[in-house]
Amino acid sequence: MKIRLWCASFAITAVAATAACGNGDSGSSESGGGGGGGDAKTLTYWASNQGATLDVDKQVLGKELAKFTQQTGVKVKLEVIGWPDLQNRILAATSSGQGPDVLNIGNTWAASLQSTGAFMPFDKAALDAIGGQSKFVDASFKTSGMEGKDPTSVPLYGLVYGLYYNKKMFADAGLQPPTTWEELQAAAKKLTDAGKGTYGMAMEGGSYTESIHFAFIFGQQHGADPFTKDGKPQFTTPGMVAGVKQYVDLMSDGVVNKSSVQYKNGPEAPGDFAKGKAAMLMSQNNADNTLQADGMKSSDYGVVAIPTKSGNKDTASFVAGINMSVFKDTKNKDGALKLVKFMTSPEEQAILDKPFTALPVVKGGTVNFTDNPAEAKTFADILATKSVPLPLVPAEAAYETNVGNAVNGLLAKAATGQKPSEADIKSALQEAQDKMASAG
Repeated sequence: MKIRLWCASFAITAVAATAACGNGDSGSSESGGGGGGGDAKTLTYWASNQGATLDVDKQVLGKELAKFTQQTGVKVKLEVIGWPDLQNRILAATSSGQGPDVLNIGNTWAASLQSTGAFMPFDKAALDAIGGQSKFVDASFKTSGMEGKDPTSVPLYGLVYGLYYNKKMFADAGLQPPTTWEELQAAAKKLTDAGKGTYGMAMEGGSYTESIHFAFIFGQQHGADPFTKDGKPQFTTPGMVAGVKQYVDLMSDGVVNKSSVQYKNGPEAPGDFAKGKAAMLMSQNNADNTLQADGMKSSDYGVVAIPTKSGNKDTASFVAGINMSVFKDTKNKDGALKLVKFMTSPEEQAILDKPFTALPVVKGGTVNFTDNPAEAKTFADILATKSVPLPLVPAEAAYETNVGNAVNGLLAKAATGQKPSEADIKSALQEAQDKMASAG
């Protein structure tokens, strides 16, 4: 399965291993030999599965880690872990203390993991050792941990959402890419011909992670935050309801295929877009690999920021991606920090971003995952100016699960021809909030 999303919801008490896409495998290799942590000349590193296969990751990372060993004398024992397994592995490590020295995490996990106390804080000295906070793109660094505390992770690979559109379908219809949500709705309706099996928008309507992402993004556009400043859920505010309705109305208006309520973080939605069954797709920048594997050329599609309703806040994405953390009980802190510095250096970012279809998380980095300069600029601008982190609170995981599933239920109702009202949406969000309260 082609990798499409590198974000995940992370539950400390109960892990649902469906939040990020991967091929489900795990594997390991060594760069420079050596054993586990505890040897001043050896580090263990758990890398998340970023490429099409684990072997791709091991080949790409193995070459770079060998370079690191040559430069520093520190050997690295690499293990690449598939997304369905990574959460459970990290949980087991936080409770047993038998973890790696360095690891990758989905950046939406940062606050939840920080609350376990198992990870090394990047205080000023640690940040200075890896090149300083100032080297990172501000939006990406904001995902590093809870506000007001030293972060326990730093950015590694960047991802954001964009609106992909089929250039030929738009040109044939005499349309320009939308700059407002109203224009998007009008274009989606004009480009929909259900009788011919073509729709204005592709959607992963069965994915609770997609549902929560868009509930958050559109809620932000309406000026709503899902949590109060002291971390209490507030899912039923007018802005939250309006944001969910904006997303669900795509299904209610008939501009997406009703069968897409069965699509769950797989190749179906981008496949529909690639095959001309849908004219638009809201997805992260690593969708490029899937689209091109399905036969599209980069010249066949364009990308613009997901637009907002006229007069609303111009938020086009949340800050997605992968961060790096260090277990606080590592016996080789100096070597661990050297590895983090190496992996987040501009030189390595330029090498790794291309095979992993990622945006640079360091300032001045070059977007090189695409050969389309307009697409590169669009995604870089979205990350830098139109993205905000998901809530940096320990309850973020439960928020993703409960609200995401609530939105899925609303989409399923809309697919049957029953258009959810604002009252229906508020009721579903209240139920999600009640579940949060009952779980403590």
